[in-house]
Amino acid sequence: MPDQDTPFWAARPLAELTQSEWESLCDGCAKCCLHRFEDQDTREIHFTNICCRYLDQETCRCRDYPNRSRNVPECVTVTLEVLQDPYWLPETCAYRLLAEGRPLPRWHPLVSGDPDSVIHSGHSVGGRVISEEQTDDPEHHIIDWIR
Repeated sequence: MPDQDTPFWAARPLAELTQSEWESLCDGCAKCCLHRFEDQDTREIHFTNICCRYLDQETCRCRDYPNRSRNVPECVTVTLEVLQDPYWLPETCAYRLLAEGRPLPRWHPLVSGDPDSVIHSGHSVGGRVISEEQTDDPEHHIIDWIR
């Protein structure tokens, strides 16, 4: 029987989480909403500072989350199947960390208890991105501040 002080994400496998628990793993950084390039030989991911047009840059939340996959067909819904090989997710993504057997960082809102800790820690893309509607050459927007 799990210790009652053990948080749900450490007490149970991802496959056993409720929908609400699953959704709460998202720290709201919005790194997954950025355009990126993948080196086909090395699978290295290169992020840009260009975000999806549906990203609210103030809140770092999708403006139409329930319809995101319909609005943007390339928007990937993180599922257990996707997490079989999460190399393309940011290194700080809770879903990737837990899928790889690693703990959540101290700044994650579930750990810190502060919904703004992702902002205070510098892991939010808020204030550092531009909408895909404002640019025409993504290769000029590759960044190195995403991990």
